[in-house]
Amino acid sequence: MTLHLGGDVVIPMKDIIAIFDMPTSTISEINNEFLEIAKEEGFIEKISDEIPKTFVLAELKHKTMIFLSPISSSTLLKRTNYIKSISHSNSIVRQEG
Repeated sequence: MTLHLGGDVVIPMKDIIAIFDMPTSTISEINNEFLEIAKEEGFIEKISDEIPKTFVLAELKHKTMIFLSPISSSTLLKRTNYIKSISHSNSIVRQEG
């Protein structure tokens, strides 16, 4: 399963470590420091020119990445639950069939 983060960025669900809400998460000084270091080290990928609403921490091909997404964390979470519910209902059908 994959998750669309915005623009043309889609990543496998299994590679997602965490999804953070930007306005809430950036209140913390330590989170801001983490993001600044990640930016300096080249681990941040900005998905679009829009103001990021979410940052997604993922590990792709043994490299930690942070994606700045214009999509809200609640929308991304809904997408993950939707995908899980489809996956769950498909497994039930397969077991019965």
